[in-house]
Amino acid sequence: MSNSTSQEPSPAAGPDLSTKDPKQPEKDEVKFNFPLTEVPPNPLGEGRYIRSAAALIIGDEILNGKTLDRNSNYFARYCFEYGIDLRRIEVIPDEEDEIIEASRRLVKTYDFVITSGGIGPTHDDITYASLAKAFNQGLVHHQETLRRMAEMSKHRWASLAQQNEEQRIARERMALFPDKAEVLFVQPEIWVPVVRLEGKLCVFPGIPKLFQTMLQGLTPYLPLPPPEVRPFRQQIFTSQPESSIAPYLTDLQARTKAQGIRIGSYPSFGIGVHVSIIGRDTELVNQLAQEVVQKLDGRLVSEEEARAILQEKEKGAA
Repeated sequence: MSNSTSQEPSPAAGPDLSTKDPKQPEKDEVKFNFPLTEVPPNPLGEGRYIRSAAALIIGDEILNGKTLDRNSNYFARYCFEYGIDLRRIEVIPDEEDEIIEASRRLVKTYDFVITSGGIGPTHDDITYASLAKAFNQGLVHHQETLRRMAEMSKHRWASLAQQNEEQRIARERMALFPDKAEVLFVQPEIWVPVVRLEGKLCVFPGIPKLFQTMLQGLTPYLPLPPPEVRPFRQQIFTSQPESSIAPYLTDLQARTKAQGIRIGSYPSFGIGVHVSIIGRDTELVNQLAQEVVQKLDGRLVSEEEARAILQEKEKGAA
């Protein structure tokens, strides 16, 4: 195992990952500043960068409706921001055969794969063990992860000192990693590392706050596309019905497909339609946006308005 150190919470995630002991008296919170892992060489090879990605969301609680998956949406926005073509999102149960099959297939097909969920201390948290089998690796306790876990836990969960042997073993399962994996500590205030296999597959917790913080922390460790190949998006709002604008948008997509332009339309019931134009040629996207405004009697949507719309959608999903 390599280490060059210098969703919605669910019972499976366990308190050890992020929260405090409710029985512990309030006192000044301890601030942690663990050292980060040094950035290793490009895992894809010198001069190469991530072009395609996939997300593998693992958890029975997602499939049975108990927990709302927020991580795939956050990952999709992350990929768009950095010019990565997210090609697939899959949700699978906590079953070894499913994890093995999906992880092998996705790693073989895409440049960057993330998993979310299944790395807590309970019986159904089998992601690390399943991935070890998928890539013909053993399992080993990662000592630095155990040390950081213990350091944070003693300040947050005083009751851990009274755990019996069986409980201690369950807790330490969260540091039982595939033995040839990279272990990347990407945030100074979190003991949980990103575990990377085959230079492509990165393992994340399912808790949305942790997932988001760690994904942002992983950014310097990824061979991201250069800025000049990242896409630009412009939205236009029109009050016309989607059926009325469909013929024009069909023609527009046919005319611009060869230039790498993608046209989308997203209706808001009883209000109107947001038309999206995406492309890497910013000037061309802006020209087409002006054409759409004229043809559909619409208006440009600012970045601030687009963010506000997204936030409203997130509130609705919650």
